[in-house]
Amino acid sequence: MQQDVQEHQRRAERIETLIQEIATLPDPHAREATEELLQALLDMYGEGLARILELTEEKGALGQALIESFASDDLLASLFLLHGLHPIDIETRLVRALDEVRPYLQSHGGNVELLRVEDGVAYLRLQGSCHGCPSSAMTLKLAIEEAIHKAAPDLERLEVEGVTEPKPPAIPVSFVPSRRQKDTTASTEQDSAWVIVKELGARGPQNKTLQTLSLQGKSLLFCWVVDTYYAYHNHCAHCNESLSSAKLDKTTLICSSCGRQYDVCRAGRCLDAPDLYLEPVPLLTEDGRVKVALSAKTQDDQSQEAMSAPY
Repeated sequence: MQQDVQEHQRRAERIETLIQEIATLPDPHAREATEELLQALLDMYGEGLARILELTEEKGALGQALIESFASDDLLASLFLLHGLHPIDIETRLVRALDEVRPYLQSHGGNVELLRVEDGVAYLRLQGSCHGCPSSAMTLKLAIEEAIHKAAPDLERLEVEGVTEPKPPAIPVSFVPSRRQKDTTASTEQDSAWVIVKELGARGPQNKTLQTLSLQGKSLLFCWVVDTYYAYHNHCAHCNESLSSAKLDKTTLICSSCGRQYDVCRAGRCLDAPDLYLEPVPLLTEDGRVKVALSAKTQDDQSQEAMSAPY
């Protein structure tokens, strides 16, 4: 199933590339004719999908069950969204997405509530002991965003209450990288609640897509993907080995020790074991600088406290 999803994504990316190439055709007549052909095909297939949904709905309970099956299929769901025909309203999809991610949130001592959906914007509130625990809250927010993006890519924006910026550690912790990690100790400066990574420029590296640095006692992996930096704690969620020698294939990070694959752009979710996640680190690029939010305690320590603390 995961291979099917990846194949759909590959095809969608190829179609987008071809459309961009059409827009650059030097012959205006050829360009306009091709664009008109594409639009005519989209309209025809859109009308066909709409008719399929109408005929299926006429079959009563059996038809509704089939529509549910259509909506749960990644390829069909994406086609329905493309034509504005998704048979399940956006609020229902959001509720289901949150139900799927809720066990993961509860494992971190928290929960999430959908407050309302207005004008294409979903308003959520983090609940439980993760509220007020900045690093855990940011991590859970990323997990929520990943689940919602998959279920409702037509959502315009997501607003999450209960997420605050982490406070910097009061006492820096010295750290000597191990041989296995092959880390480079980064130079940092404090900027409010954020740590500036002086080795990284906001425009990206010259020739490295992966870079491992040590910041205030933590080994971090920085990934440069689609002109954007992503930061994670430098260990595999499955084997706990360093990711310093991992391979990056487009948006997929592959652990060199166990072969587990992670989606860098989707909160580090494991593609072959969806219950596993890398530990993301909040990152900002601002004024030509890369900044990350760190805390004095590790995320595991925070999760243990969250599990034992009262709501």
